[in-house]
Amino acid sequence: MTQLSGRLLERGALRRTPAGIPVLEFLLAHVSTQVEADVERKVECEMACVAMGRPAQVLLAARVGDGIRLAGFLAARSLKRRSPILHVNTVEFVEGTENGIQT
Repeated sequence: MTQLSGRLLERGALRRTPAGIPVLEFLLAHVSTQVEADVERKVECEMACVAMGRPAQVLLAARVGDGIRLAGFLAARSLKRRSPILHVNTVEFVEGTENGIQT
């Protein structure tokens, strides 16, 4: 399981699969301080995410800039586009984050 927290940067429109399952694609902006080789460094990245089912419906309440904590798994976006995308299984709204952890 992969966990990542950050701020909602962009959110697409809710769509549905042919089976009627809600799908929501969005972009998460993550900022934290991590230790690498005994040296602190600031880490900033943007992660493409997709939520299906209940997590997609929960994320409809999120506004751009809201703090969220996600758990899910990483996979390639598609067979042709091998860049990673986080498939979200759980969503938690947070007040603030520090070092990727709720404060």
